[in-house]
Amino acid sequence: MKGTIIRLQGGFYDVMTETKQEIRCRARGNFRNRNISPVVGDDVEIQDQKDGTGYILAVDERSNHLVRPPIANIDQAFLLFSVKEPAFSYHLLDRFLVLIESKQIHPIIVLTKMDLLNEDEMEAIEQAASLYRSIGYDVIETSTERGSGVEAIRDLFEAKTSVFAGQTGVGKSSLLNAVAPELELATGKISKSLGRGKHTTRHVTLIQLGGGLVADTPGFSSLEFPQELEAEELRWCFPEFVERHDDCKFRGCAHVNEPGCAVKAAVESGEIASTRYDNYVTFMEEINDRQRRY
Repeated sequence: MKGTIIRLQGGFYDVMTETKQEIRCRARGNFRNRNISPVVGDDVEIQDQKDGTGYILAVDERSNHLVRPPIANIDQAFLLFSVKEPAFSYHLLDRFLVLIESKQIHPIIVLTKMDLLNEDEMEAIEQAASLYRSIGYDVIETSTERGSGVEAIRDLFEAKTSVFAGQTGVGKSSLLNAVAPELELATGKISKSLGRGKHTTRHVTLIQLGGGLVADTPGFSSLEFPQELEAEELRWCFPEFVERHDDCKFRGCAHVNEPGCAVKAAVESGEIASTRYDNYVTFMEEINDRQRRY
């Protein structure tokens, strides 16, 4: 019988079968010896014991896999960033986008807590939203207090496996509750002293929503690039760089020190945002440093 792992808890794997039946399974004993670690989102073959339990016999090949949060076979990622409490961060958003782009997952930027902004702050955030839209990213502005943007998100779930990801306290669970109040997901208040929220989601769980599967994932405040992401691959994770790559003087241009670089020229002319390029250079240095260490 085929199914998808929707939850890991206490050494058990809850598998939803193709007939929407949930079966609590254990993994085969030799998985550990074969270095197989099933995660939420894995498509699996199970043996049904006919008593509500079963065994995972095999794990299908993954189309993609995130380590943090641990989930596989994702079609799209809703990257939630609050515009206030905690403050919006170009740097952190670009880190998330690089990770998602490197895994060939479709990113959707969701700006939360729009109701908290004053007029000047709203202008700055609209400039940020305009920047990412100009690159080609989907950007949805939301407020759970006002209910704005909720329908736009709900309409995107159909036939997709989606992940909600972002810093702790940006309102992932609150937004999912607004989309589907019956979920009654736990939410946490923002710590005034720390400027971030408490962790309210403890485990990755896939839930049926809007004709698809949606994961509410534990929040996290830092993000490391995967070990397999090489420095030379980073430039392919910036769509506006990819558009200009063929115009560079050198085919293998890394867009840092090479002469005749079309990307650097676009930064100087204002066609590419300096925030994006500065973050690219920072990420490149980070990955190079890691490669030198290991």
